[in-house]
Amino acid sequence: NELARGWRGEPQRAEAGGALMKLKRFLLRYYPPGIILEYEQSGELKNKAVDLLTLTPETDVEVLVNQIVRQEALISDARKPQLRKLIYKLIEKQESHENESFYLFKILRAHILPLTNCAFNKSGDRFITGSYDRTCKVWNTLTGEELLTLEGHKNVVYAIAFNNPFGDKIVTGSFDKTAKLWDSETGQLLHTLRGHTTEIVCLAFDPHGAVVATGSMDSTAKLWSVTEGTELCTLNGHTAEIVSLNFNNAGDQIITGSFDHTTKVWAVETGLCLHTLAGHRGEISSTQFDFSGELCISGSIDRTCKIWNVSTGQCINTLRGHNDEILDVAFNATGTKLVTASADGTARVYNTMTGACQAILIGHEGEISKVSFNPQGNKIITASSDRTCRVWDVDNGENLQVLEGHTDEIFSAAFNYDGDTIITGSKDNTCRIWKC
Repeated sequence: NELARGWRGEPQRAEAGGALMKLKRFLLRYYPPGIILEYEQSGELKNKAVDLLTLTPETDVEVLVNQIVRQEALISDARKPQLRKLIYKLIEKQESHENESFYLFKILRAHILPLTNCAFNKSGDRFITGSYDRTCKVWNTLTGEELLTLEGHKNVVYAIAFNNPFGDKIVTGSFDKTAKLWDSETGQLLHTLRGHTTEIVCLAFDPHGAVVATGSMDSTAKLWSVTEGTELCTLNGHTAEIVSLNFNNAGDQIITGSFDHTTKVWAVETGLCLHTLAGHRGEISSTQFDFSGELCISGSIDRTCKIWNVSTGQCINTLRGHNDEILDVAFNATGTKLVTASADGTARVYNTMTGACQAILIGHEGEISKVSFNPQGNKIITASSDRTCRVWDVDNGENLQVLEGHTDEIFSAAFNYDGDTIITGSKDNTCRIWKC
């Protein structure tokens, strides 16, 4: 959570099951919008989120303030002015950068051999690149300066991630069958995670930064302790390689997408498979949880995207329309919309609840391998083999910008947390940083 300091002041008291609760301060979460209540109960500091997922510039703030005060025992009438101020701040953030264009800020000639991936830390002031040269490099986004080279893998460094929101650790997954944990400040190798029998192709930190998940061509995923560097458990059950994995926001569940045509839902605590989401007629290419963790999506080379109820394992909707493989899928920050990207050169925006296609993003001259929403949810970026990255308006599907300059296909495009910087990675061995 992006926790901006909201307010400190006279604690508000409320009873909860006999234990006194004292409101200590408000914290802001920008994407998706919410207010975190930090309170004390029996001498312990606790957090409670007030999700404001439907907040828009059109929201009647007075009605909302009254509603929150009515529903939240921790917030008294005296807090209304502060609450009002915080809500206006959240609305302001939703509208930020809305009408601004992106310009080329820097070109980084990152590695001698081809790039495999790039990823931002939370604030976007640093990013990492993985490469066939067997290293991961850490960069300063603003200066374009190379800060660190993480060396030690004996083969391609394929999957990389920061432990966002903290950003003090990096995990790298390699074709050498190992993953490595690094200190992102010093570049020190903390742990080598050994156990997979073939290449590691996907990985993720859980939201608390305590667990790393790795997915491999050996059909298994493994969970590892970040502090100890030891294996916690193996997620056994897929019959073909695992190419996608994601934690939910609570960090208690993980999904794995596989070439065996299924996605599996697992309990992180026990490593038990809770559901097998079966129904696709081709390999899974991409998976994601929504913000609430109640839904997940899977994109497949069968040209469809399926929306699943995570707790029942039932398919709620099958989204059709593409006439070639779906290569990537993504939710917006609130989970109200999703986007699919296809080898047919188009992306499609759907309403999560109804499954209705709201926009078709037409313009690329080659397949789209990556797609994502900006944090505000009003723009989408697509990365294509046609050497361009395009910026689209979510509501009307209009192509707002073509980010040109790469001389080979773009396989990676990502926004930073504020939505004011884009990084693109290409087979031309450069990363380009675009700012607005």
